[in-house]
Amino acid sequence: MADVKPLRGRNSFELYREGNTHPEIRLTIALVLAGRRWRTLLDEKFRPLNQSAARMEALAAIINSPPLSAQVDIAKRLRIEGPTLTRMLDALEADGLVQRLPDPADRRTKQLKVTPAGEAALKDMFDIADELRNRLFEDYTDEQIDLMNELCWGVVNKLADGLPPCV
Repeated sequence: MADVKPLRGRNSFELYREGNTHPEIRLTIALVLAGRRWRTLLDEKFRPLNQSAARMEALAAIINSPPLSAQVDIAKRLRIEGPTLTRMLDALEADGLVQRLPDPADRRTKQLKVTPAGEAALKDMFDIADELRNRLFEDYTDEQIDLMNELCWGVVNKLADGLPPCV
């Protein structure tokens, strides 16, 4: 790769206007497009099961949280707003995939539990995602995957921690 100075302090609009780009811009675009395409692919493959990537994320977050976690904790884990999760839980509960149980310590709070039907649905979605993931990464070495993990999680964590303010 060519030795290119970081974009820092440069205006990406001017680069675009001139028909140019920059590695940091291309990387940002690639991350966005990869995430979108992955979700779209999962949604396509889950459609025959009447499921979606969003439903998989919600079920996985519940099942991978401490037992009987509260709705608010799951929303935080998914980095979504409470009302968004509430709508998703309404649908999952109507389909018999989750239960909302009253919290004995706080009647205003609902605890979440994945039902056996929810576990079965989640397993089916994981099976499909595993097959797609295996095909997606089959041409990469373990070292390349480790490096991608390190770099991508570094970006995710930096975004989650909040970027320094623009000056």
